[in-house]
Amino acid sequence: MSSGCWPRQRTRHSVARIGAPLLVLSIMKLIGSVTSPYVRKVRVVMLEKRLDYTLMTEDVWAADTGIKAANPLGKIPCLVLDGGEAMFDSRVIVEYLDGLSPVGRLIPQSGRERAEVKTWEALADGIMDASILARLEAGWAGRADSERSQAWIDRQLGKVESAIEAIAQGLAEKPFCCGKTFSLADIAVVSALGYLDFRFPSLGWRDRSPRLAAWQSALATRSSFAATNHS
Repeated sequence: MSSGCWPRQRTRHSVARIGAPLLVLSIMKLIGSVTSPYVRKVRVVMLEKRLDYTLMTEDVWAADTGIKAANPLGKIPCLVLDGGEAMFDSRVIVEYLDGLSPVGRLIPQSGRERAEVKTWEALADGIMDASILARLEAGWAGRADSERSQAWIDRQLGKVESAIEAIAQGLAEKPFCCGKTFSLADIAVVSALGYLDFRFPSLGWRDRSPRLAAWQSALATRSSFAATNHS
């Protein structure tokens, strides 16, 4: 899908580098927010793949946002290529990025192994989806307090809690979500859990799932995660 050029320059952040030289193809622009778990997932993939890019921060809730010039859905992340073509959402972007470089393949090419990684990603993305819906319901300025639904918030957080339980059971004592190999599954799960720590510190998931919490904390020290931490 072609979007044309991004209409105006936004704040630019230098990409964090994690040791080895980055693979420079053409400078891609990632439109997003440093607080978005979906954007963080993409940024971690870019660091793991050693891809060069420019982060262009965009507040999609601002009245003057220009995001629809690149993504008609008005959502982030959105990756703009050197020719102005745009792609979205995060699952599409990470799939594309993983194929750009042979460095550190994160998604198996086919078969059951690929489906397993993508299922873990879907579970983690579901945590992001539900937690963001709960947060919007509780605090979106465009809705009066009388219009908010605690039942809806509880329903979304119930999804989060059941997903965390499933992740803890599926991970068990494995070093990574899909066994012995670091993959997109781990990136998605760590990003989702990190968002809960950032936006829902009172949720208490760490107390209920101490083994998962220890696993997440250990993996979060990886350079790509440390460079993209919300805090």
